[in-house]
Amino acid sequence: MRDGIDLGALPAQAQEAARKGQTPLYAAIDGQAAALICVSDRIKAATPEAIDALHAMRLKVAMITGDAQATAQAIAADLCIDTVVAEVLPEGKVAAIETLRADGQRVAFVGDGINDAPALAAADVGIAIGTGTDVAVEAAEVVLMSGDLRGVVNALAASRATLRNIRQNLFWAFAYNTALIPVAAGVLYPAFGLTLSPMLAAGAMALSSVFVVSNALRLRGLKPVLGEAPRSAGGAAQLVPAQ
Repeated sequence: MRDGIDLGALPAQAQEAARKGQTPLYAAIDGQAAALICVSDRIKAATPEAIDALHAMRLKVAMITGDAQATAQAIAADLCIDTVVAEVLPEGKVAAIETLRADGQRVAFVGDGINDAPALAAADVGIAIGTGTDVAVEAAEVVLMSGDLRGVVNALAASRATLRNIRQNLFWAFAYNTALIPVAAGVLYPAFGLTLSPMLAAGAMALSSVFVVSNALRLRGLKPVLGEAPRSAGGAAQLVPAQ
């Protein structure tokens, strides 16, 4: 190896550990290989549920990491992740995002570390974990106040519901005005003798505003798609925009 230490059979054991999603470390004493130490990040209990929910939304999930390829592949296999890009530096994460976006796809990137900041800024939507570094939080458009990845699913569901509500309100406003403004202008008077008095026209416009506002207020009753673990006793996870 680099320091001239004979590792013996340890590399074979290290490869086996990597295939199981563990990162191998070698320990030596007085120039002699003494032990193989295998460490791994424990997958959070909520992560499989979050990834399954993203797949149910017909979204593809990619993992972009600086970890070893074998380790990343093992974790991806356990979690049913669609795409794996491993052994990359921060600029490599940005390049991976550009590759994913090459087919016209929009990319949301979730990260929490300093190395994730360039990728958070480069993605169409950067989602930072609030328990991560300040640099990541500043680079993102959305900040999850808890470290629970189910918040990503809830954020996507909330954004979709909001856009759907906006489209409904725009459709109603355009349709309502397109139908009644010509009537108020007297377009039906030559043929049918029908007019719309200014009082009725004002009332109709007020009714339109009440409908649009009432429809928007329905978002206050929006429930999380997935339940999130509380951030602390008596507190609930929240979703806030980054400053």
